[in-house]
Amino acid sequence: MEKKPLSNKESKETLHNKVEKLKLKLTGDMMKDMEIRDQIHNLEMKINGTKPMDSHIDCEGCGS
Repeated sequence: MEKKPLSNKESKETLHNKVEKLKLKLTGDMMKDMEIRDQIHNLEMKINGTKPMDSHIDCEGCGS
């Protein structure tokens, strides 16, 4: 994964708070949790400043 700087719009703290709120919504049912887990994954990629390897353009699926 390549590093990408976090935008000024959202601070890491704000993104961490969003992740924690989403984690509280998890039910343990993989099918029901799939969308929530995808949102968590996307936020964590923003927090870590990562995007898929060999990606010369931003990821269309997650916006990273």
